[in-house]
Amino acid sequence: MTLTCGIDIGGTKIAGAVVDEQGKILAEARVVSPATDTEAVEDAVASLVTTLSAQHEVSAVGIGAAGYVDAGRAVVMFAPNIAWRDEDLRSEIESRVHLPVVVENDANAAAWGEFAFGAAADVDDMLMITVGTGVGGGLVLGGELYRGAFGAAAEIGHLRVVRGGRLCGCGNLGCLEQYASGSALVKDARAQALTPEAADLLARAGGNVLAIDGPMITRAAAEGDAFALGRLRELGTWLGEAIASLAAVLDPGAVVIGGGVSESGDLLLDPIREAFVNELTGRGHRPFLEVRAASLANAAGVIGAADLARR
Repeated sequence: MTLTCGIDIGGTKIAGAVVDEQGKILAEARVVSPATDTEAVEDAVASLVTTLSAQHEVSAVGIGAAGYVDAGRAVVMFAPNIAWRDEDLRSEIESRVHLPVVVENDANAAAWGEFAFGAAADVDDMLMITVGTGVGGGLVLGGELYRGAFGAAAEIGHLRVVRGGRLCGCGNLGCLEQYASGSALVKDARAQALTPEAADLLARAGGNVLAIDGPMITRAAAEGDAFALGRLRELGTWLGEAIASLAAVLDPGAVVIGGGVSESGDLLLDPIREAFVNELTGRGHRPFLEVRAASLANAAGVIGAADLARR
């Protein structure tokens, strides 16, 4: 049985796992992501691989990186939320761990994990949307991961949805992730925290606006807090409208929602579905795709990256 190591590098954490051919995790570990220090990120990745490969013999390493990865699956050309610019991540990690390395966009890796072993295993064409620090996208068409001519396909978080809108980490204005990410969820809640509607959420935070975070908003929404529910509905509406536009171009069989914010379940998925149905071109005269929750949860990225390294 061939074992590979999958690494998922995000804006706040780095997760790693040893994965078998059936997508089963045999060992896992994680560390905080030192996102502003590229060398520290690479050291952390190498340390995770070393720790995991000491427990199991692995043949290759797949890395899911939050950024634009070149067609050769080696260089992170640009990362909005991590300090990478034209970083040959594959060479850097291979020199440290002495194993073959494949680098893939993190949402692509998550998409492949859900396609091969998870929520989209029954379709040939799927779109993955990861909602976390930013908004990532991964696309499988005809059973193959679609990377585009230059490796930068499916970066849906950087679709411009508001002309002259909020400044994004990518340098442009009005990108989707400035309105539909976990970071946007928290920013909007904090901006409105001193309004009467947000009084209960602010009380949960001990009166400290900066103590409001994503899990707190999700918990409050699950307990019926109207303000928190409204913030998730707003986020879900942005995503549902974006999916309707993407369906007009891609026509996938299913859309899978993953990432940390997706843990809020139907509190997020129902507004997504509603907005999608309301905005889809030709609605009533064409099949509706299914908007599904990721079944592999936060493990999709490491499982997908590990399987891509094996392939």
